[in-house]
Amino acid sequence: MILEENYTLPNGVEIPKLGLGTWFIDDDEVADAVKVAVEIGYRHIDTAQAYGNERGVGEGVRNAGVARDQLFVTTKLDAGIKSYEEAKASIDGSLETMGLDTIDMMIIHSPQPWGDFGEDERHFEGNLAAWKALEEAYEAGKLRAIGVSNFQTRDLDNLLENASVKPMLNQILAHVSNTPFELIEDTKSRGLLVEAYSPVGHGQILDNAEIGEMAKKCGVSVPQLCIRYTLQLGLLPLPKTANPEHMRNNADVDFEISDDDMELLKNAKPIEHYGDASVFPVYGGKM
Repeated sequence: MILEENYTLPNGVEIPKLGLGTWFIDDDEVADAVKVAVEIGYRHIDTAQAYGNERGVGEGVRNAGVARDQLFVTTKLDAGIKSYEEAKASIDGSLETMGLDTIDMMIIHSPQPWGDFGEDERHFEGNLAAWKALEEAYEAGKLRAIGVSNFQTRDLDNLLENASVKPMLNQILAHVSNTPFELIEDTKSRGLLVEAYSPVGHGQILDNAEIGEMAKKCGVSVPQLCIRYTLQLGLLPLPKTANPEHMRNNADVDFEISDDDMELLKNAKPIEHYGDASVFPVYGGKM
């Protein structure tokens, strides 16, 4: 069962192979979502400072009814924080807001502030400053692992060539019809795990008739097919939902997609528009 399986990060820390994303789940509702997910069997919860729901996630984790060391909690340093002092204060702020002694993993949400996303300025110095604060928190035991999100090859080069502690993971947008294979392979070749956020294309894949037909042929739902696809690529999917039935469905992925079908999925026609989410930088066509 996928909820019982783990990947191993470069530092030896185990991370569950499937996580629950919490973007757009309100702070006053997310604690209940976390508790239900844990009851279903999820052990990996993903949040971020930018989501505005760290407090609720922390409450859900503390009251989930399982030992803290059985849960893996990730949060993200806000994309706009590109100085050592700000990052240091923000890490401690997340610990306090969540009411946790340790965060299992903290990652830089983006190499660029959202207003600069996709531009030529990569904020190399600012990322090294923020990374230094993450390194110190990691070495102090406040964080069990550290990583990045939305980092391209040149951004990874900057950290890997200058950091004392190498990033352990890169969280990127990856799903059927939009799979950045070159970045995935490059990231893996450096020893980093790759997480896939929006593995169902922010819901837009649900309207794809071709993928719907393949899911029907396999006897599974479209989300199940998409989540399984990322797993067979060696990625860690983070489907977001507060719906218990969807949580169960998303975790019921113990089937195999054939090699031929995987090739078809790898070459699926790209999504042209992410609906309402297109206003957000990561879905707006810029990286």
